[in-house]
Amino acid sequence: MFKRFLALLLTVLIICANFTRLFIYAGYEVNQKYIAEKLCENRNKPWLNCHGRCYLMKKIKQAEEKERSTEREIQKSLFQDAVVTTGFTLNFQAELLQQINSHHELMQPQQVAFDLFHPPQIA
Repeated sequence: MFKRFLALLLTVLIICANFTRLFIYAGYEVNQKYIAEKLCENRNKPWLNCHGRCYLMKKIKQAEEKERSTEREIQKSLFQDAVVTTGFTLNFQAELLQQINSHHELMQPQQVAFDLFHPPQIA
């Protein structure tokens, strides 16, 4: 019973986090008259026909900035977790390091015909 409740609660929280913009729109639609009369920045300028949309856009912008800042914080914490390394040392044993004898003398790259590699001639 408790596990089902916890799973349902977590599911609802994840859905709420993804639909914040929808909740802002719904709140605006429900309280549009109040927002237009009391909270609108352009309520004294009726010729703009704002009807509270300025307040709605401000709230959406705040929600997006909050979402971006939380994403940045999450990325910072993930990066810090990835960068923090546990101390470890590599121990080399002398008998594993041996000189490899080559049958070839000095291995140098073959001479490439440089006349093949030239920029195209403009006529």
